[in-house]
Amino acid sequence: MTGFELAQVNIGRIIAPLDSPELADFVAELPVINVLADRSPGFVWRMVDDDGEDATDLRPDDDDELLLFNCSTWESVEALQAFVYHTDHLRVLSRRRDWYHRMSEMHQAMWWVPAGHRPSLAEAMERIARVREQGSGPLAFTFRDPHPAPVATT
Repeated sequence: MTGFELAQVNIGRIIAPLDSPELADFVAELPVINVLADRSPGFVWRMVDDDGEDATDLRPDDDDELLLFNCSTWESVEALQAFVYHTDHLRVLSRRRDWYHRMSEMHQAMWWVPAGHRPSLAEAMERIARVREQGSGPLAFTFRDPHPAPVATT
């Protein structure tokens, strides 16, 4: 244990409102994938809205009702990567173009937080902005360029 957890954020602009027929399959998958994440090895926490089930009511941009947000913490990059690419999440991820517009800007970021820290929506959006503006680095990175957890000082 390093004394740090991996935080991740991703955003996406859906093609229609959540209550539309176009998003019915996506909405039906949310509880299944959330339970899968919650039970995955290395999962620590995920941000939820007031209903406590998912974050679909949270908006990183008050002016964009179609921009969805997801933020969670994990024990390691490897644990998150295993969930994303080696569970049923991959099946759902492979359908993202059915439900989301292609983003022209970076839409995800990872960073290390002290164990037990729960990122805010503002903090998570700042990390996406950092990757967009400065590229991948130790303060905000992607799967393509992961950075190790900081060394805990005692």
